[in-house]
Amino acid sequence: MTDLPVARRLLAEAPDRIADAVALDYDARLMRRRRLVGQGGLAFLVDLAEVTNLDDHWGFALDDGRAVAVTPAPEDLVEVTGDLPRLAWHIGNRHTPCEIGRTALRIRRDHVIEAMLARLGAALTPVTGPFRPEGGAYGKGRTMGHDHGGHDHGGHDHGHTHHARS
Repeated sequence: MTDLPVARRLLAEAPDRIADAVALDYDARLMRRRRLVGQGGLAFLVDLAEVTNLDDHWGFALDDGRAVAVTPAPEDLVEVTGDLPRLAWHIGNRHTPCEIGRTALRIRRDHVIEAMLARLGAALTPVTGPFRPEGGAYGKGRTMGHDHGGHDHGGHDHGHTHHARS
């Protein structure tokens, strides 16, 4: 048992009063159970019924009636410009989470994906900011990307085989 306030419910909209706020990166915004400390020092335990994408919610409702906002934390990203439809297709083909804007795409820093995009003629600009990628194919959920961060892939590659239809 814990003496920390517990969040078992999520809020869809901001209440009149906010006790604190937590800034979480994209990975941390997918959770079920975790101890968090707000920017103002409020410690609490998140204990949700199932793994939940917090991007679909405003924040937490603590059992004691207080509310804690969830905001995206700044992350190391790269802004991608160029032939956006073509570049977006290649990013999506690699199952890489992508934030889609009118004039640019944003992805998390990944040297493998960045090298591919540069070969395709993209202009790449490192930026820092909140990462709010597009949801899954049906507007909810997560796009599960490949991690290219210096680990052993156990003999498999990241190529995708495509078969032309007759």
